[in-house]
Amino acid sequence: MPHPQAKVHRMFELVEPIATVTFSEVPNEAFLALGMRNYWDGYFAGRAAPLGQAPAEVVHAVFYNFADGEVARHIPWVWGKVTPQEAIAVRERSSAAALRKRLGELADSPGLVRVAGLATRAAVSAPTEGRALYAGLRALDVPEEPVARLWHAATLLREHRGDGHNAALVAHGIGGTGSHVLMALSLGMRAEDFGRIHHLPKAQLAAVVDGLRGRGLVDAAGGFTRSGRETKQRIEALTDELAAPAYDVLGADELDELIAGLEPIAAAAQEVDD
Repeated sequence: MPHPQAKVHRMFELVEPIATVTFSEVPNEAFLALGMRNYWDGYFAGRAAPLGQAPAEVVHAVFYNFADGEVARHIPWVWGKVTPQEAIAVRERSSAAALRKRLGELADSPGLVRVAGLATRAAVSAPTEGRALYAGLRALDVPEEPVARLWHAATLLREHRGDGHNAALVAHGIGGTGSHVLMALSLGMRAEDFGRIHHLPKAQLAAVVDGLRGRGLVDAAGGFTRSGRETKQRIEALTDELAAPAYDVLGADELDELIAGLEPIAAAAQEVDD
């Protein structure tokens, strides 16, 4: 029987801070030590590595929400410094180190071993069809060490949900930059102030906002219309719905146990103490 959507969404909130230690200082330093020029070289090398030496056009399509040309500034250049296999190993090792550092004593608790096991069962059970990045990650070996295993499971669950989110955006006709505009508006920010897109040329960003305005999703002042807010809510609901099959392998009690076990881990992982 499918799990309630609220619990599926709660799993997203708990998995996110665990998976995203990958984008923190410890992994960044590890990639810089390999000859990466900046943070984004390491980001693309690590995150795209499960796709192999895919061209920038493919990585752009799979990642979905980067502006045209952004991926190509890093791929394939990074593959001249590190192989995908090396990037996968460095990413796993440094992400586990970053997570362990944040978790402190929690890292060696029996509860973490149990949570890592439950999360991994879910993470390797979801359908791969149409989920290119998740499928690439699923092809990798699952780490034995519990902290690394938990990070790996969180990353699988995050990218499985992300692949589904992209499908939901496609179904609603929202492009990559448009998705950032909707996110900014949902946070009460103007599109041009949102971190992921504020650097884009003004005319380029304005054209995207104008397109959304033409569809009745953005008002004259650059905020949400009622239709825009409802569209964003539908996309989020569909994203949760598409993420749900990962948890079908767990019983209701097991999912409750996983959520309860992840609460203190996610809270510790969220603390920025690098």
